[in-house]
Amino acid sequence: MSLRLSTVILPYRRWHEGARSAWVRAEQLGFHTAYTYDHLTWRSFRDGPWFGAVPTLTAAAAVTDRLRLGTLVTSPNFRHPVTLAKELISLDDISGGRITLGIGAGGTGFDATALGQEPWTPRERADRFAEFVSLLDRLLTEDTVTYEGRFHSAHEARNIPGCVQRPRLPFAVAATGPRGMKLAARYGRAWVTTGDPKLYETGTPEQSVEALRGQIGRLAEACEAAGRDVTGLDKVLLTGFTPDRARPLSSLDAFVDFAGRHRELGFTEIVIHWPVPDSVFATDEKVFEQIAMEALAQLD
Repeated sequence: MSLRLSTVILPYRRWHEGARSAWVRAEQLGFHTAYTYDHLTWRSFRDGPWFGAVPTLTAAAAVTDRLRLGTLVTSPNFRHPVTLAKELISLDDISGGRITLGIGAGGTGFDATALGQEPWTPRERADRFAEFVSLLDRLLTEDTVTYEGRFHSAHEARNIPGCVQRPRLPFAVAATGPRGMKLAARYGRAWVTTGDPKLYETGTPEQSVEALRGQIGRLAEACEAAGRDVTGLDKVLLTGFTPDRARPLSSLDAFVDFAGRHRELGFTEIVIHWPVPDSVFATDEKVFEQIAMEALAQLD
């Protein structure tokens, strides 16, 4: 399978002050998908502008025609499957079937406490994630759903006419642990990773490659247990969180080398952050556009 190149556009700018033009330009540059983060706020952006993912993607759908759109990632931290399903069906309709839902267990950041709750333990996050994904799958594929779970309930929740994409819009499941891998194998069109977070500060690029090789091996085991061929599952690397940090975006050659090494591991899609000045995602815009337009041709 050929490698795809996608981008993630952080929702920190007003729509008419740079955000709109970025989504339009992403399509012009030929990216496969443009994602956005689905957080209430995020890290160093906490005290600045930050806009909602679903309205942002709706606006992006209105100004693009071919570009796939999605979240990286949505989590149970502040979402309920019933209301999220209704929004996703609407967004899939508006976009003409161009939506991918990146979905993960969530973390311990600002999203985890913004609604007034205590942060969940890792076990509870995993429990909630499993229920969240399974219920959302039903809501997006069945006209009417009634469900009583440990964390979520649905009472005659109606989702007619369903998604444009059948049987539903695709899930890209972010996971590194065994329970998340099982969810990816069962429900995912794609699997998403950012690498091993323990290596970010002190690890090496070589150690990161080996860690990712191990993750893909465990994904293959999960797929085998689910009776699924792992080659049929897209493997997505969200860059910027491995020991390589921003180095792959320092030049076209650097990116081609990085992408080639990770394609050899089995990755089918690499996601790079749209340049954000004065942040960890600060990148020379000319180099970024050169990578978008020329890198894949050098990997053929």
